[in-house]
Amino acid sequence: METIADLLLARLGDERPGLRGRERSWTWDEVVRASAVRADVARELRRDGPFHIGVLLDNVPEYVLWLGAAALGGATIVGINPTRTGAYLEQEVRHTDLQLLVTDEAGAKLLDGLDIGVPRDRFLLIDSEEYAALLDRHAGAEPARDPAITPSTQMLLLFTSGTTGASKAARCSQGRLYGLGQANSAKYDVKRDDVSYCPMPLFHGNALMALWAPSLYAGACVCLAPKFSASGFLPDVRFYGATFFTYVGKAIGYVLATPEQPDDADNTLTHGFGTEASPEDKKEFLRRFGARLVEGYGSSEGAGMVRLAKDAPETAFGVPAHDGVRIVNPETRETCAPAVLDEHGRVLNAEAAVGEIVDVHGAAKFEGYYKNPEADAERVRHGWYWTGDLGYLDERGFLYFAGRSGDWIRVDSENTSALQIQLVIRRHPKVVDAVVFAVPDPRSGDQVMAAIEVPDGVAFADLDFAAFLAAQPDLGTKGAPRFVRVSASLPTTGSGKLARKQLQIEGWRTGDPVYRWIGRGAPAYVQMTADDKAELRAEFAANGRLRFLP
Repeated sequence: METIADLLLARLGDERPGLRGRERSWTWDEVVRASAVRADVARELRRDGPFHIGVLLDNVPEYVLWLGAAALGGATIVGINPTRTGAYLEQEVRHTDLQLLVTDEAGAKLLDGLDIGVPRDRFLLIDSEEYAALLDRHAGAEPARDPAITPSTQMLLLFTSGTTGASKAARCSQGRLYGLGQANSAKYDVKRDDVSYCPMPLFHGNALMALWAPSLYAGACVCLAPKFSASGFLPDVRFYGATFFTYVGKAIGYVLATPEQPDDADNTLTHGFGTEASPEDKKEFLRRFGARLVEGYGSSEGAGMVRLAKDAPETAFGVPAHDGVRIVNPETRETCAPAVLDEHGRVLNAEAAVGEIVDVHGAAKFEGYYKNPEADAERVRHGWYWTGDLGYLDERGFLYFAGRSGDWIRVDSENTSALQIQLVIRRHPKVVDAVVFAVPDPRSGDQVMAAIEVPDGVAFADLDFAAFLAAQPDLGTKGAPRFVRVSASLPTTGSGKLARKQLQIEGWRTGDPVYRWIGRGAPAYVQMTADDKAELRAEFAANGRLRFLP
């Protein structure tokens, strides 16, 4: 048994709950049979070419049933990000050569005027009478796997943004997803009695690889939230009796920003898995809700490179999963030196210790991107798999994430960690989320800029930001952001993370308030005016550096 189809068929006859929405529940047996009906629909409508089925839906039960349909029918699900719009959305979807699109009336309206390569008569609207009649015609279809399915049969195309910012569709086979389900059910402690709550979007690898596949493997029940809601999080947990969930750091920040109640810990949650929750957020979540958060490292293209370790420092992800996972200098391919850390966990020898995370045995396991040989070549070089992520190993062999390529900022000829500054800023009790990035200096090198999200009604003056930064012992002398953008609603990606690349491109040229560091005398921040921005641009021009402004 090495495919998702096999896992599903093994659940036939299983009368335990397998899928729940707010309106109804399905046993695992019913999930498999309902998936078989949709697989039969897909077979009837199949035509020549790649068997790709687009899904443009919120987290509703039909999404999960079409995942099962693709597994049994040997099709590929292409999850479409509804936060994309216009030409960008059109280009992204057309690239994947869809045969069918499963959506609803709201999704169809989002596509009005766009040519995604799928005629409207091949849209399956799940909230239409025609769709209900179509399912009725195929009711009773016998659950079975397509005999041509093997572990290498492609099941998912997952859109992911690489270091270039270009959208790519990462391939994921049934065999790889099966392996992730098996490994992650153990890694994240997902057992048959667990109730897995899914507030993260099903078009993203977080929900599929860290929650749906492990829950299927273990036989745990999957419960859905159509979209993430901070105010709806705890009510959903209580309604479903959820024990496990997945997250991204911004979601945790939003949940912690809700008003604390004396009965917050009165819930069934035991643990959650995700990325980018700060150590302080993990402690606060455990104190307030009684559930531990497990941080991990992985990607849609190459998960499974890090093994959790119980004795790891709180900011480390664990240890390399095998001897092929290394930290190397991307120019020389030489293994980086162990990191020397100070009492605050800062890397004292960043030039020698920080490098790219690679898997020297990983080229054969990398399944590639759909119709994107240039992106494939970026990931596989010299027979190695290159993640595009930075990291370092401490002297005991624990692995730390140091950000994406480009997350180290060169300030006054010294490397400064954007990730470290970001973690410091997120400690502020009135900051919901923050992202840090480089912006060009008008004379040479870079400067540090931060974009911070605060709750409605909180002003920048309420943060006493300069004093807060001055009180942080682990913020280096180059770490205080020279520019700070402040908003109650910063732009995000489809997975709920702050849109770093967009924010970096916009820099201080935004309609949101931007504050500039005044370091002379008593350090402070002052809001930039239109004249200030014009003077800064003139400074770039005077130094012949306008080319560095995006």
